[in-house]
This record gives sequence, C-alpha cells and structure tokens, in this order.
Amino acid sequence: MDEMEEELKCPVCGSFYREPIILPCSHNICLACARNILVQTPDTESPQSSRASGSGVSDYDYLDLDKMSLYSEADSGYGSYGGFVSAPTTPCQKSPNGVRVFPPTVPQQPPPQHLIPQPGSLPPIPRNSCITCPQCHRSLILDDRGLRGFPKNRVLEGVVDRYQQSKAAALKCQLCEKSPKEATVMCEQCDVFYCDPCRLRCHPPRGPLAKHRLVPPAQGRISRRTSPRKISTCTEHELENLSMYCVQCKSPVCYQCLEEGKHGTHEVKALGAMWKLHKGQLSQALNGLSDRATEAKEFLLQLRNTVQHIQENGVEFEACLVAQCDALIDALNRRKAQLLARVNKEHEHKLKVVRDQISHCTVKLRQTTGLMEYCLEVIKENDPSGFLQISDALIRRVHMTEGQWGMGTLTPRMTSDFDLTLDSGPLLQTIHQLDFVQMKVPAAPMLQLEECCTQNNSATLSWKQPPLSTIAVEGYILELDDGNGGPFREVYVGSETICTVDGLHFNSTYKSRVKAFNASGVGQYSKTLIMQTSEIAWFTFDPASAHPDIILSNDNLTVTCNSYDDRVVMGNSSFSRGIHYWEMTIDRYDNHPDPAFGVARGDVLKDVMLGKDDKAWAMYVDNNRSWFMHNNSHTNRTDGGISKGSTIGVLLDFSRGILIFLINDEQQGPVAFESLEGAYYPAISINRNVQVTLHTGLPIPDFYTPGEADPTGSVC
Repeated sequence: MDEMEEELKCPVCGSFYREPIILPCSHNICLACARNILVQTPDTESPQSSRASGSGVSDYDYLDLDKMSLYSEADSGYGSYGGFVSAPTTPCQKSPNGVRVFPPTVPQQPPPQHLIPQPGSLPPIPRNSCITCPQCHRSLILDDRGLRGFPKNRVLEGVVDRYQQSKAAALKCQLCEKSPKEATVMCEQCDVFYCDPCRLRCHPPRGPLAKHRLVPPAQGRISRRTSPRKISTCTEHELENLSMYCVQCKSPVCYQCLEEGKHGTHEVKALGAMWKLHKGQLSQALNGLSDRATEAKEFLLQLRNTVQHIQENGVEFEACLVAQCDALIDALNRRKAQLLARVNKEHEHKLKVVRDQISHCTVKLRQTTGLMEYCLEVIKENDPSGFLQISDALIRRVHMTEGQWGMGTLTPRMTSDFDLTLDSGPLLQTIHQLDFVQMKVPAAPMLQLEECCTQNNSATLSWKQPPLSTIAVEGYILELDDGNGGPFREVYVGSETICTVDGLHFNSTYKSRVKAFNASGVGQYSKTLIMQTSEIAWFTFDPASAHPDIILSNDNLTVTCNSYDDRVVMGNSSFSRGIHYWEMTIDRYDNHPDPAFGVARGDVLKDVMLGKDDKAWAMYVDNNRSWFMHNNSHTNRTDGGISKGSTIGVLLDFSRGILIFLINDEQQGPVAFESLEGAYYPAISINRNVQVTLHTGLPIPDFYTPGEADPTGSVC
C-alpha cells in the first residue's frame, strides 16, 4: 500500500487529505487548503459574467485565462490578478510537494460586523473569489455558496482513514530532523506528534503551552479521525440526501433537484444501480490496468536483468580488450627483440670488418716502416759496389710495397652508418585505425506471425530482426522441410524479409525457419513455424502455358479454342501428394468432337490430342463412348458419351497412385491408370466445337473410399 500514499496526499499541503472536496475538474483538495489558494478577482469581473446561465453540466465555469491573466509566473501557474490594486499580490509559498500556494489575502480595512465569523463556523469567502486547481491549473469563480458548493469526497476520506489506521503502529516524531524517533505523545491543540527530546525542547510544560493537552499517540491518532461519516447530502439542498444520479451531469442529485433544479429534464437513474454499474466499470478498467502493470513489472525485471547483463558483458568485454591489447604489445615486444637482434648483428659485423682492416693495415704499416728504415740505413753506406749489389732488389721491393698500398688498402671497407631504416609508418597507421568492428553473428530473426499465411499450396513468411539488435545483417536464409517430416532445405537466400513459396503440396504440414548471416558468419535459427496448406485444391487454367489457339474467359475457368485441331491447356497448380478431385461441365458440344481430359507433365505437347505422347494420361470421349489413352495407346473402350451439360470428373489419388474418370457422377470404366508418381498438372485438349468450364475445390465423391483395387479393376 506504500505506492498508494501519494494518491492520498493533498497537492497543496503535501499531507494526507483532511476534509477533501472535489473540484469540477475531478481533482481533490483539502478544504483548508482550498481557502488558502483562493484569489480575489476585480469587482469589474462579476462572477455572473464568467458563469454559465445554468444550461451547462457544472455549477462552475472555468475562467477565460487569456482574458483574466491569472498567472503571475510562467512556471507556477498561480498568481493574483495583476490589475487588482486594492488587493496587492503577496509572495507565494511552496507546499512540501512543490506546488505554489498563495496565502489568503489580507484585508485592507476591518470587515463589516456581519462578515466576522462566529465561533465554530468557517470564515466568509471574499466576494468574487477565484480558485485554481493545483494539478491541472484550471481556474473558476466561486458563486455565493463559496466552498460549500463543492461536494465532499467521503470515499477518499474513508480511504485515508483506513490507510492511517493501517500505519498506526508506525507513528514517528514530526520534529526530528534525521531518523525520526518513535512518538511518545501528541498535542491535541498543536496537532503534532512529539518524541520525548523534541517535546522537552519544542513544547515545554510552561507558559501558554502548559494548558495544551498531551495524549498518547494512539489516542491522538483516533482524535485526528473525523467523526463517523454521515449520509451525503445535496450541495444545493443541504437537508436532502442524495438519492438519484443525473446521467447528463454525471453527478448525484436529490429529489428536490429533480423537482426544482436544472436536473428536472435530465435522465436520472437510481443511485444504487449506478453505484453498482460504475463499480463494475471501474473493476473492468482495473483489469486492463492490472495487465499493463503486470507487463510493466515484467518489463522492469527485464531491464534490471539487462543492466546486470550489461555489467557482466562490460567486464568480460573489457577483459577481452585488455587481453587483445596485451597480445598486440607482446607481439610488438617480440618483434622489437628480433629487430634489436638484427641491429646487434649488423653492429658486430661492422666492428669485425673495421677491426680486421685495422689489424691488416697495422701489420702492413709496420712492414713498410721497417723497409723504409732499412733502405735509409743502406743509403748511408759508402761501399758503392756493395750498394749496387742490393740496390735493384731494394728498389723493386719499395715499388712493390708502394703498389700494395695503392690497391684499395687505404679505403675503409665499412662505413659507420647503419643501412637499416625501420618502416613503422604502416604499423602506426594501423594502430591509429585500430577500432571495434562487427565481431558477432546476427541474432535469431523473429517471425512476424500476423503476416505469415498460407493460400492454396503457397506459403508467405515474414520476419524481422529483434528490436534491440544492432548487429548488421547482410541477408537471410529461409528453410522449409518437405511437408512430410523430412529434412530442411533452403528455399530462399537474400536480403528481403518476406518470401512467398509456391508449388507446395496440398493438405501438407510444413515446418519453416529462418536465420540471418553477415561477414562474421551465420546466426541462430528463429523459432520453427508450422504451416498447413489447403486441404482442397483451388486452381484455374493457366494462360501462360496454354497453346496460342486456346481462348480463356470467366477468370480462366472457361476454355474453348479457335482451331479445328486439338489444343492442350493445363491448370496453374501441380499435384504430387494427396487425393484431388475436380470436374468440368460441357457448355457447348457441336458436331460430335472428342475432347480429352486427364493429367500431364509440365512439358506435354500442346498441339496434339492429350495422351498422344508419353507426357499425358487422359480419357477422350465422344457422344457415344470413351477410351483411355497414354503414349498414343488406346485402351478400355467404354460405352457412354457426353453432350451439352454433361459433367466429367477426374479423381487423382497419390496414396494409391491411380487415376479415375467419372461422367455425370458415375465412374467411367475401371481404374484408368496406375503407378502414377511425381508431379502432374490437370489438363484437357479441345477444339473449336467444345467449350468447357472448370470446377475446383470439390470434396472427394461419396462412392470413393481410399483402399485397394479389387481384381475387376473397380474401386472399393
């Protein structure tokens, strides 16, 4: 019941209703609060000028707000009339629930003696008073009755009383600022509950407060309650009880209102009967509201579960993202180590080459220096003959040594620069482009049952993605089984969300499902939908596959020909399962032609009699007899022909694989053909001397019972 508490509180004072009255707008307000928000209008605005002449449905009429300008603040909706100088506006206060409340106007002069309230009575209402509903902001001018003209809401008063009784055990101090303590007393004069500390601090037993009467909280709760509710009386005739209900004004009335008041010509009903009727209507309305509330609770539960799932998925996704980034960092560190190894290898190689060249040059320089010093010592010798003995050899050695220094020996074999440049541009660009992409497959589609249907041997399916799904979808895959409990097979792949599948078996139950796919893969299947095709076949002749000489009319149900040669026309539906029966009536029959009736494959010849090739199984008949024909083989001549008005019936039973013909509701000959399997179209061949009308959707003839054929060839 805690949710109901806001319904029991006055929109002005924020406390539980006390003596609530009903405004014409159906909102409630405490009687005392109503007096507090009264606004006096200028004398020039007479109440009579703003009140209807009695022909309206309410005793009060709302003010024309565009003319009265009663609003002083755009956000509050309340204010006093700005042009009323004799009653200046006063600052408004806010009630506990945020509604702005105007204090009563302070009179500028003492009121006349007859307007001074007597003890025990309400003070008089100022003349030309106006009240504005604190909830819908609609304003109205009070008449001479003032607030007494508003009916008291005794039902609301009773509900508040019961609610307060149910909360009697939870009486708390009204002056504690934080964590109110349990009340120990109530002051009947102050109408306030106190705990012991607050009573000693705010209500000391001395001075004027010493005369106040303090009672226990429970007794104070009882004293707060109103006296036992009386029988409701009429606001117009206070001595009359309300006993009838005015249907036009939608309000209870008394007998005197019917005799003297404006309700005399209105439709009235017994108060008790309307009470029960409105209770029933309210109960019925509550049923619908209860359903919405139940749905709202389930929806809130779903949202709370969604919050929990979001939190769980967020933690999981964050951990996954951290793991992926850590993996990238590990890969980069491994690559860094590999690149550093290459740099170190190049570094060692350069050092080795330079050091080897230094060592080689050092040895060679030492040899050259030694040769130079030796030659200088030889030149110092004064023995010509001895000098000449070795001079040629020394000259050659000097030239040879000099030549060795000139063969790139003094050129560095290795530069100090590293010929390695790290190409990090593409990687940096990739890092900058690193972002979230669609990583999930689509959710399971939802079949739209209101748009899915079957017609004849066709099925239409419609689907959509779940409302909250944000995963991209590239296309859908629709699957159906074979109508006999077999495996599913794909019948549609594409981006459309509706598909019609034709050519299904009649009188068969199909299972269908759909799934979505994108670049990440294929999602889950939708729920499986079971569909039933038509039990009885409805079809017409097919103009698309008919011979050009064929003439169709009557919505492709009537056929004739403009050639003397036989021409073939087929039905627009094929059969491969079940039992099917259709009839054709002879509308015109001239010069004894021999039309043929039967079934055929889709590639039957169209310019010869039906049954001439191996694609048709037929019975051709004239005015005296008939024959069965297949692959130009004539069998089973049977007496009995046709004429204008005759009816030819064709019975195709796939459960036994047989074809039977009837003329005028009688079987014509034995079973015509057996071992029929596959898909067959109804077909006939006629010439210009015959006109035929097709009749489909017919029940199986009464004489036929599916079963085994007897030895004579008839059916049993």
